[in-house]
Amino acid sequence: MTWTPLHAQIHRTIRSRLLFTPNQRLLVAVSGGQDSLCLIKLLLDLQPKWGWNLAIAHCDHCWREDSLANANHVQNLAQSWNTPFYLETATNSVNSEASARNWRYQALTKIAQNNNYQYIVTGHTASDRAETLLYNLMRGTGADGLQALTWQRPLAENIVLVRPLLEITRTQTEQFCQSFNLPIWEDSTNQDVKYARNRIRQELLPYLQKNFNPQVESNLAQTAELLQAEVEYLEQAARQLKEEAMEGGENGEMRTHHLNHPLRLNRRVLEKAALALQRRVMRQVLQEILPNAPNFEHIEKLTALITAPNRSQTDPFPGGVIAIVQDSWIWIKKDKE
Repeated sequence: MTWTPLHAQIHRTIRSRLLFTPNQRLLVAVSGGQDSLCLIKLLLDLQPKWGWNLAIAHCDHCWREDSLANANHVQNLAQSWNTPFYLETATNSVNSEASARNWRYQALTKIAQNNNYQYIVTGHTASDRAETLLYNLMRGTGADGLQALTWQRPLAENIVLVRPLLEITRTQTEQFCQSFNLPIWEDSTNQDVKYARNRIRQELLPYLQKNFNPQVESNLAQTAELLQAEVEYLEQAARQLKEEAMEGGENGEMRTHHLNHPLRLNRRVLEKAALALQRRVMRQVLQEILPNAPNFEHIEKLTALITAPNRSQTDPFPGGVIAIVQDSWIWIKKDKE
């Protein structure tokens, strides 16, 4: 086996970031594109050092004429590497990037649960991180959206999603595949500029590299890395503040999508905190109550009640929940309660 600088880098990254421990069962998502081929080749080469039990999973969205041929191509690669192979095929048409991504993670989680894999590993790169940051920045987001591609995140009980290539650019994965003659399957949908992410990849990032900064991809990925640590810290601090603000309140239990009991938050506790933490507390509360993720207006509306006059109240949030100020408390309850 040829040991390249990329092998050494990924080996170090996995060890220093504690992405995996030795002898674990890893399910590697392989589309057949350059990033996922680079990933599986690196993990197969590192396998003797770590003692992992590796398998390949492929998700066929059925939205391209060549999708079956693509799936067969990945299966043949798995066979040539003597690696277990799992295929999940979409039965309903997944017609948007978001729905495709959700279906993919559900499919991978199901395979992992049914076959006892602790980790699902994907080939997201620094380039993907840069694209995600730009994509979410243009849609309007806080720091959370800008650092959305993290090294690890839980997908289900005892199953963690891991992205070991977040410091590697797409240029590097391409060079790696070429140096090992890996048979890349070109996905035609990656060229389709009707998708916003493809326009970022094919038009915006090259423009920024040419006219502003050749290192823009790596620099944006670094920004996401810095933001990730800050978001983790702020989320933790907000959780503590939320618990303090709810203490002594007849908060009952919060249930996703609805309230069994009115929930109350102590304004006197919240008003001492910085605005960033106030907003995060309100966001965390709304995330557990609303049917969909709260937007900026929802969060601002609730945060404003911390300093609002007594008896102030909001108009109903989606799902019919309202918030009312009563002296030191903000009550959040179903309208008409």
